[in-house]
Amino acid sequence: MTLVLSNYTKEFNYNLKLAYPVILGMLGHTLVAFVDNVMVGQLGTAELAAVSLANSFMFIAMSLGIGFSTAITPLIAKADGEGNFEDGKSTFKHGLCLCSLISVLLFFGVFLAKPILHVMQQPQEVVELAIPYLNLVAVSLIPLIIFQSFKQFSDGMSMTKYPMFATLVANIINVILNYIFIFGKFGFPELGIVGAAVGTLVSRLIMVFYLWVLLLRNNKTRPYLLDLNFLNLSKIMIKKLFNIGFPSAMQMFFEVAIFTSAIWLSGILGKNPQAANQIALNLSSMTFMIAMGLSVVAMIRVGNQMGLNKYVELRRIAFSIFMIAILFAIIFASLFLIFNNLLPKMYLDFDDPSKIFDNYEVLEIAKTLLIIAAIFQISDTIQVIALGALRGMQDVLIPTLITFISYWVIGFPISYYLSIYTEYKSTGIWIGLLAGLTSSGIFLFMRFNYLTNKMILTKSMSKNI
Repeated sequence: MTLVLSNYTKEFNYNLKLAYPVILGMLGHTLVAFVDNVMVGQLGTAELAAVSLANSFMFIAMSLGIGFSTAITPLIAKADGEGNFEDGKSTFKHGLCLCSLISVLLFFGVFLAKPILHVMQQPQEVVELAIPYLNLVAVSLIPLIIFQSFKQFSDGMSMTKYPMFATLVANIINVILNYIFIFGKFGFPELGIVGAAVGTLVSRLIMVFYLWVLLLRNNKTRPYLLDLNFLNLSKIMIKKLFNIGFPSAMQMFFEVAIFTSAIWLSGILGKNPQAANQIALNLSSMTFMIAMGLSVVAMIRVGNQMGLNKYVELRRIAFSIFMIAILFAIIFASLFLIFNNLLPKMYLDFDDPSKIFDNYEVLEIAKTLLIIAAIFQISDTIQVIALGALRGMQDVLIPTLITFISYWVIGFPISYYLSIYTEYKSTGIWIGLLAGLTSSGIFLFMRFNYLTNKMILTKSMSKNI
């Protein structure tokens, strides 16, 4: 038993070595959102709800752009495993071009979607605060998605530290600028939540520029970035990226969209349920970044093994990633259960008597939501690791169908019915999220298990012939 277990645990060190820069980079994004929410929360629950509402549009757009960019990583990892420089450079060039185009389209999509805010049955006070914030933060989609094309390339080359460095530098700048412009420090105007949008935009511009410089200075990646002729594009490569990128974008969209629907449903219930939902969502997003980072490692390492045609190793490595991710999930679930009363208080100002009633209502709702978040830590972890492994195998169509059924045929109807037509309200929304994530985790793992066994069997039979 110990020997069998060691076949998987011996991979933990290398998995974590690859994963920690990705995790820190992703946690950096989430930590900035956490700091934004804490700072904005000091202004009031309406302001916190407004940022939540505006970012719900951004999350949808980001899911499409970031999801599409993930097509770059498995193709780069496979080319790197094969030692095929030309294929790798072509993948990066076409990926960068497509991501740049998509970023502009997403910006216009968010900007033109603003009138929808007025017909979503959201509190009018929240809508009026959300629109000016959304006007500015939408522009930051362009540098963010372009950054993702560089990041996915760097990850595919197993160079996960560079995106981490760029993200951490940008996040430090973001926090400083948020403090200055939200509260009007050092002689600058007090812009409230619009100040948070200023910090986000400037930091994302710096982030993409800094990563480009880091990659250009590295001897291994520099040749990939030089002499990129965007006037000479290959229809075959565009089709290959699109065939992986579009389903991957849909997978991420279906998941992000159900969490976005939770924001909207919470808004129908009122500003305090919406603020509580934002707190629980922000906290669970931070733990999700650990699983997401390990999912990227699964995509990289599975992509490498696909390039080497080593399917037994592929399965063993993937299971080692499942194991370590589940261990983290159990730890985070325990923390949410133990500190579910304490964690939401970080977002709320209990010293202001005028906000005391609202803050206590938000606290009571958020405490319950964190208990449900604790329960779905494991299922959420399994589904995102399975998705990463399947992307590494370039299997995207069936997983896309699985995510759609799990979140929108199973999860959303439960959230909608329980929140609108029963006394569960906010709790009902998150019960629906739990159902969707659990269904997705089960079906995606079954898909991965089936495909890897099939590949191993097929290769074994071909050797015996």
